[in-house]
Amino acid sequence: MAEEINDYAAAITLNMASETVKTEASVKTYVDGDTTHFIVPESVMPSGVLKARYLAINTPETTGKIEEYGKKAANFTREKLSQAVSIILESDDGEWNPDSTSERHLVWVWYKPAEGENYRNLNIELLQNGLAIANASFQNRYGSVCMSAISQAKEQKLNVYSGQKDPDFYYGEAIELTLKELRTNPQEYNGKKVAFKGVITTSYNNTVYVEDLDPETGLYFGMPVYYGYNLSGKGLDILSVGNESRIVGTMQYYEAGASWQVSGLTYRMMKPKDPGNIQLLSSGHQPAFVPTEAETFATGSVTLSTEEGPVTYAYAELALATSVSMQGLAVKEVYTTDNADSSSNGALTLTCEKDGATVLVRTAVLRDADGQLVTGDAFLGKTISVKGVVDYYEGAYQIRVLTMNNITIE
Repeated sequence: MAEEINDYAAAITLNMASETVKTEASVKTYVDGDTTHFIVPESVMPSGVLKARYLAINTPETTGKIEEYGKKAANFTREKLSQAVSIILESDDGEWNPDSTSERHLVWVWYKPAEGENYRNLNIELLQNGLAIANASFQNRYGSVCMSAISQAKEQKLNVYSGQKDPDFYYGEAIELTLKELRTNPQEYNGKKVAFKGVITTSYNNTVYVEDLDPETGLYFGMPVYYGYNLSGKGLDILSVGNESRIVGTMQYYEAGASWQVSGLTYRMMKPKDPGNIQLLSSGHQPAFVPTEAETFATGSVTLSTEEGPVTYAYAELALATSVSMQGLAVKEVYTTDNADSSSNGALTLTCEKDGATVLVRTAVLRDADGQLVTGDAFLGKTISVKGVVDYYEGAYQIRVLTMNNITIE
């Protein structure tokens, strides 16, 4: 007799009258299998965005370290929510509870597949499909159902419990290439381990920006490299600004940032020459800070020769993650980040103009020589020169500047 398969995601019912807090939501950004940014009413989150960490589960990683079955879990979550006609977020009690980062909130995610159907619990559905492992799964309001879903997935040997290789995971050795190749053909290396060299120009928010000069074109090409929290000691020293380093990690598209990055770096101290390690090549380098005109940055293009023929790129797209300098920018508007849930509270976005071209400059939280916070009033109506790295945020290219040393008020 065939073993009965239970649909635990449908075994519990969304009770809109219970003591938990709930809200309707729509997806703003898919991050990975257990993290999604939702658009919610401002009465729920003043920013209008709830960064959700799914309760009771832990799916394999795809945003930092790349893990087996991570891509499948992320795609599963995207598929279910993108096709849903309604999404409800529910807390585990009467409050919206932050996770350990204080930037995300722990929630149950319910979705209705079609009109006339009941809501399904996505957290439990990930568990029953073997696309997540337990994460304090019993210590919540749906704990017994979670544990039953996990047991069934183990018995059926599904996905992470299968003992089989993930067909979407790259198990090969690192592919040696240049930053030019990686920047101009990112899709070809998506999910694969790559190795390249470059100078560390900037370090920000557990990410370093790496650039390298292509002698054929005379252009710099760059890439953000996310090292997360996996490195310490010698590994972090190798990623110090000014070092030329060999980077080994996995290429991925970072959905939340709408950009490509390399992540999953390792350093084995007992085997410093391990080809899977990041390595220090030389030190004492400076960022290129390529002099760039505002018009070129805003509307310029670059044509490169390829085996398939010439390909034209927007200048700023090709310059992503490289260091540039720009002079004579008139600051027309200033936006200050003012969000109680954000560690960037006080950071500035300067809308600048020069010769009819508009350029966005995004700063970190700036402080003067006396340690005092620098506000937008210091720049509004002034003309500035900046040094920073090319970044991309919410559909626009910008220059990210991290210290007052890299801004000159003319």
